[in-house]
Amino acid sequence: MHSELISDSAKMTQGTGTSVLAAVETVAVGTANLDAADDPEIWADPSDPSRVVIYGTDKKAGLYSYTIDGKVNDFLAVGPMNNVDLRNDALGLPVVVAASDRVGNGVRFFKLDTKTLKTSDWGFASLATSEAYGFCLGKTTAGDLVTIMIGKNGDVAQATAKVVDGKPVLTETRRFNVGTQSEGCVVDDKTQKLYIAEENVGIWIYSLDPATGAARTALVSLPSEIVKADAEGLTLLRDGDKTFLIASSQGDSAFAVWRVDGAPVYQGRFSVFPGNGIDAVTGTDGVAALGGQVGPYGKGIVVMQDDMDTEGEALSTTRARQNFKIVDWKEIEAKLQIK
Repeated sequence: MHSELISDSAKMTQGTGTSVLAAVETVAVGTANLDAADDPEIWADPSDPSRVVIYGTDKKAGLYSYTIDGKVNDFLAVGPMNNVDLRNDALGLPVVVAASDRVGNGVRFFKLDTKTLKTSDWGFASLATSEAYGFCLGKTTAGDLVTIMIGKNGDVAQATAKVVDGKPVLTETRRFNVGTQSEGCVVDDKTQKLYIAEENVGIWIYSLDPATGAARTALVSLPSEIVKADAEGLTLLRDGDKTFLIASSQGDSAFAVWRVDGAPVYQGRFSVFPGNGIDAVTGTDGVAALGGQVGPYGKGIVVMQDDMDTEGEALSTTRARQNFKIVDWKEIEAKLQIK
């Protein structure tokens, strides 16, 4: 569906949403001239939020971790990892990181050492779909860790994770089909809702409860002025008692925001324009957010993949490199006049 050489954003120099600027950009992933960087995730130490790890997948090569100033902290050459997520206090560990493994067609688990901030490969658990693609973690009200794998064709497998003989294992609890190609997903542990982006159709809301099967409601349907196909990455940000869902509108290099702690309320759209010595964000795939103190950012950050990390994007015909941009949530909040 997507060319390996031409930007999914039709080489826009900037998106169509309200302008915000990136504060920092990461070192580019090592795979050049291909669609490689994909999905980020963020961890901040609950007891010392100045200690931050930002993960980013290279879907041709492995998993990166970055510092809050965008430098490479770790690279694990574990092969094509597509989407990444994490949870604190899960499976007997302070932090569990996991990603969709496109070669193994399942979930690869990692451990974050909270003392050294180094990440290690923990093990693989099969959760076969049409092709391991979209992925997210969740926690049930009982505290069980749940994995959601979205196959490239829109088939979804849900499983509960446990540890057996020191390694993670999965017990499947549900299968259903979204309909067509889907990738982005995120679980709201508080409301037990599962959000899935069906790329050319819209964003769906499911329950995390396997007993609900394929029952769902639509958050937004395409075509729409809010999200332009493809609908891609999804993430949640908690700001005090408020929860916001952010969705990547890849077709016009923008991001749509809803408040979702009650009935969903649309808040507006933003795009990352060039500034601060950093190029615009175009053709975004994955996006992640974390509210509260995250390093020097008092209310949190949003991190997104940039399809073409280069100056003069309008003149470029190839993806020389891809990376991730870091945006201060306070700037997004102010520009969209979120109350």
